[in-house]
Amino acid sequence: MNEVNVLVKVVWCTMLLGHAGRAMTVIMSDGGAGTDRREQEAVYDIMRGTGNEWATDIADVCRGRWHGIECMPDKDNVFHVVSLSFGALSDDTAFPTCHPTRSFISPSLANLPHLRTLFFYRCLTYNPQPIPSFLGLLGPSLQTLVLRENGHVGPIPLQLSNLTHLRVLDLHNNNLNGSIPLSLARITGLRSLDLSANKLTGPIPAFTFPSLNVLDLSHNVLTGSIPSSIWDSQSLLKLDLSRNRLLAPLPDKPLPLKNLLLLDISYNLIQGPFPVSLKTLTSLEALILKGNPMGSIIPGDAFEGMQSLLILILSNMNLHGPLPLSLATLSGLRVVHLDGNHFNGSIPNSFRDLRRLTELRLNHNRLTGSLPFDRQIVWRMKRKLMLNNNSGLCYDATSGFLDSTFDLGIPFCHPWTPLQHLTSLPSHSLPATSPSLPILLLPTFLLFTILFF
Repeated sequence: MNEVNVLVKVVWCTMLLGHAGRAMTVIMSDGGAGTDRREQEAVYDIMRGTGNEWATDIADVCRGRWHGIECMPDKDNVFHVVSLSFGALSDDTAFPTCHPTRSFISPSLANLPHLRTLFFYRCLTYNPQPIPSFLGLLGPSLQTLVLRENGHVGPIPLQLSNLTHLRVLDLHNNNLNGSIPLSLARITGLRSLDLSANKLTGPIPAFTFPSLNVLDLSHNVLTGSIPSSIWDSQSLLKLDLSRNRLLAPLPDKPLPLKNLLLLDISYNLIQGPFPVSLKTLTSLEALILKGNPMGSIIPGDAFEGMQSLLILILSNMNLHGPLPLSLATLSGLRVVHLDGNHFNGSIPNSFRDLRRLTELRLNHNRLTGSLPFDRQIVWRMKRKLMLNNNSGLCYDATSGFLDSTFDLGIPFCHPWTPLQHLTSLPSHSLPATSPSLPILLLPTFLLFTILFF
């Protein structure tokens, strides 16, 4: 079979199986050359290191057809290993699993010069080890390095900075400590950097990654302020710095993060004033600031222009003053949490225009006045409308959405009786009869109301 037919099979397999989710070996012709012999021996060593000795019985690893390895031919039809993946990520990606207590990452990886993707998931959890420094030798080709929930300990090795062609670096949920190496800035083409859920300390380096889309440093022990270089990163789509010990107010100047979709800096030590600069993030869909002791008011125009916003979480921030009127202009809002603050005054009547709300938390504030929402909004949210612990907030029984099984957690604005509820119903709710019939049926209606309302 000629080289054209081999390439046709390569393309067909890639389209059928999907490059990202089903990393399998490429099908080769019977007459073509096999796997590079040095790379094959390296794969045997790597498989033995993860407790997968069965792979050493395969005569040609690029013909083995197991999930977790990808090979590509060169111009001489010699196949090279370009991707290795380990760990039970899901039922659809049945990569080779790792032995729970004796797995290790083999130094033979350095003998795979064409490797583009290296993926280890939950492989060393019961045999904690540092990230091997020899991974830095994969610099010329490696584009994706994922060591996720892998049980790694110790600092991030400086040698990873030699992986200058990386696009994805994911070290999520290990036990890494020490500071984030400033030398990672050498990886200028990085698009996703996830160092979350570790024990990293110290300040966030002033990185400049021109193409970075995802930056996740959450769930660490990082301190200091957020570098201005991050706020100037126009390519960011997701910025998650939550659950650290970051200080200092947020910038009060317009932010050039024009493509940002998610901003989460919750549970830090960031203080006020509330940053009006956030309203320049016109593409933002989720804003999560909860758990920061800002202790300020929210300006009435704080959210003007943020028409893409779907989720707003501002719980437990010691915020006070009236609810910002600009919230009512965000017609696409689905989820709003303003609970655990000191907001006062009434809920603006314009909030009834938020017709797409599915969850609203205003509990544990100091709100007063009558609830402005109509029946449709209240019944759509039901128990996801949380209003309790607002001593001055009340419900107007004449609004007509009271139900015996649904407690809004607030009292009635006026003393209420079943008769009052009955007379508050619209006229079309009562049957059309002679004028004397409602009087005759009144005891029956009262009994029905007492029993079922």
